[in-house]
Amino acid sequence: MVGMRPDFFVLENGEKAKLPFASEEYAGRLERLRAVMDQRDIPIVLLTSMHNIAYYSGFLHCAFGRPYGCVVTKDRCTTISANIDAGQPWRRSIEDNIIYTDWKRDNFWRAVKSLIGTPGQLGIEADHLTLSAERKCREVLGIDRLADIAPDAMRLRMVKSPAEIALIREGARIADIGGWAIKEAISVGVREIDVAMAGRDAMETAIADACPDAEYRDTWVWFQSGINTDGAHNPVTGRRLEAGDLLSLNAFPMINGYYTALERSLFLGEPDAETLRIWQANVAAHELGISLIRPGAACSGICAELNRFFDDEGLLQYRSFGYGHSFGILGHYYGREAGLELREDIDTVLEPGMVISMEPMLLIPENQPGAGGYREHDILVVDEDSATNITGFPYGPDHNVIGT
Repeated sequence: MVGMRPDFFVLENGEKAKLPFASEEYAGRLERLRAVMDQRDIPIVLLTSMHNIAYYSGFLHCAFGRPYGCVVTKDRCTTISANIDAGQPWRRSIEDNIIYTDWKRDNFWRAVKSLIGTPGQLGIEADHLTLSAERKCREVLGIDRLADIAPDAMRLRMVKSPAEIALIREGARIADIGGWAIKEAISVGVREIDVAMAGRDAMETAIADACPDAEYRDTWVWFQSGINTDGAHNPVTGRRLEAGDLLSLNAFPMINGYYTALERSLFLGEPDAETLRIWQANVAAHELGISLIRPGAACSGICAELNRFFDDEGLLQYRSFGYGHSFGILGHYYGREAGLELREDIDTVLEPGMVISMEPMLLIPENQPGAGGYREHDILVVDEDSATNITGFPYGPDHNVIGT
């Protein structure tokens, strides 16, 4: 019986599930990708990243060290999944699915070959394919010409459809719910993890109520206190809150792979004069940044204006990272639209349909007056002649000083 086990097979188990978007949405995405393929004379594309597979097929996978893929030809879109997932990938794919087995090494690539044959050129994601995977791609598939499709796919993802913007708006609304739950849970002696769980539970309940057909995964909170506020992505700990702590609220609801965020500085007790000065300066930069986001503005230009502001305040040396980034299919362990970030080296011009954050952060090192990390974060949708802020949770010392 061992010799009869297949290298790959099809399992259409159950009925197709309701995907995050209508079939017309996925058809439009594939049509735009195929237009790029035609322009660049790329007959077939193999997508291997979580974000692009999900964007074009609807299927958001859990890799757990295994390869996954999506083959796009001129007329079909086929996901390639591991046998451990059984029929779920087919149910969650807009079109076809093929399953590869673990019985023999490189069955993933054999499944790919069954779909593509040996085209003259294959489109791949060069920023995702490892050196090992590229070698397998050439050896097993017998392909010499590989074309990097990743920058084109990213540019296509950067402008959101009305359906995507509606989902992102819902995510921003739910992030606000998480923010209020987090704020309510804050008190002296409470652990960071307990505050984080309160926000996460509130958001997951809200997502389940708003999106009954979704798969629920990956929603999380980073709630940081004291010295733990120095990094924007510092994990939650068991540290207990103390009077006089600078706090950082970070709520991240995930809906069908779509990331949204709410981030706020808070203070437990009465802030000292230097803490208040730095916090107010960061709030002023935040408001200036919001005013600069509009169609026609260049990412690098917005960054330059904010740098000038912080320089005038004598705080530029404490700036931590870029001032904002895109939203969509992305998360803390997959995906990024690096071409739409508010940084010195990004010259992308904002246009209607783009969604971007404004999130200045200052870090004052420990043992200096006002020590800690200060960050505010709102999400803006670029419109025809302006931008709409879809974050509602209040910011600044007038709202987020918490009495002890």
